[in-house]
Amino acid sequence: MTLSLILACLWVLAAALVALLPIRMQYAPGIVLLALAPLLLTYLSLQHGPWPVLVGLAVLISMFRRPLMVLLRHLRVRRQAGRRARP
Repeated sequence: MTLSLILACLWVLAAALVALLPIRMQYAPGIVLLALAPLLLTYLSLQHGPWPVLVGLAVLISMFRRPLMVLLRHLRVRRQAGRRARP
């Protein structure tokens, strides 16, 4: 088993442990996990190609679907506000 797969498995275990925490204590570790995910997926792609990365991306989107929806909603509102400000 390669180092990238071991790190990916550890990331999943860490995310599962964070999910067991009370919601108010999930923010800081969740942000760290979300920030590490692109680096881990990049490393995974270098060693194993695109298919494991697509699986990892599906897992990432599944685990962080609500924070990602909030982020997309925030970006959409900000973009629309920028369009209204233009003459």
